Amino acid sequence: MESRVLVIGETCMDIFYYGRCDRLCPEAPAPVFNPIDCTKNPGMAMNVQKNIRALGYMCDINTNPNWQEITKTRYVHKNTNQMFIRVDQNDDRIERCDLSSINFSHYNIVIVSDYCKGFITEEDIAYITSQHPCVFLDTKKTLGSWCKDIKYIKINGYEYEKTKHNVSSEIKEKLIVTRGPAGCLYQDKIYPVKSVEIKDVSGAGDTFMAGLVAKYIESQNIETSINFANECATIVVQKRGVSVI
Repeated sequence: MESRVLVIGETCMDIFYYGRCDRLCPEAPAPVFNPIDCTKNPGMAMNVQKNIRALGYMCDINTNPNWQEITKTRYVHKNTNQMFIRVDQNDDRIERCDLSSINFSHYNIVIVSDYCKGFITEEDIAYITSQHPCVFLDTKKTLGSWCKDIKYIKINGYEYEKTKHNVSSEIKEKLIVTRGPAGCLYQDKIYPVKSVEIKDVSGAGDTFMAGLVAKYIESQNIETSINFANECATIVVQKRGVSVI
């Protein structure tokens, strides 16, 4: 049977306006932005799904149906790729997920991409782990006993600093902490990344998770999977916007 992945989590529309900034606003000390180009693509959980599919695996998704109304709009200087501001809209319109119709036995791995916007609760995640033995979690929630049955938990360094006081030894063994150019940390071992010119880190965490899961399906070895995930993330940070591996 062909391997299949399920992603559960919020989706938004990622919008990038690229433009010039040649002068300051006369009535305030703010740059005047003149848009030139615009790109739009599904982000967050759907970006994870796109990357999983790009890596050759079938992937379904359970996400908010109104995802096109949930926007992250970034205004970026075209020449330098410097972001001026990000504007998020309609996060409060994301309704809670419905897990009742999912047949978890159809999937080799379940990914929970939790951006902490109300789509999925701690109780939902605990329920998912009761239904499937191999769940990978990427969350911005404060970790606790509710995630003790997760297979692996990916968080970034900033999120780890906020939650490490609440991490038991049992949960710490599952943690994969991404640290940008410093690579990532798993069970006190550092997995380095190649030094490259970084253009945009938007969506790199999604690509890391996709690479991690795709290689784990193939190898069943988490260290091999971490190294591959690092390679995938290193590729996309060298591109503009939210990119697919």
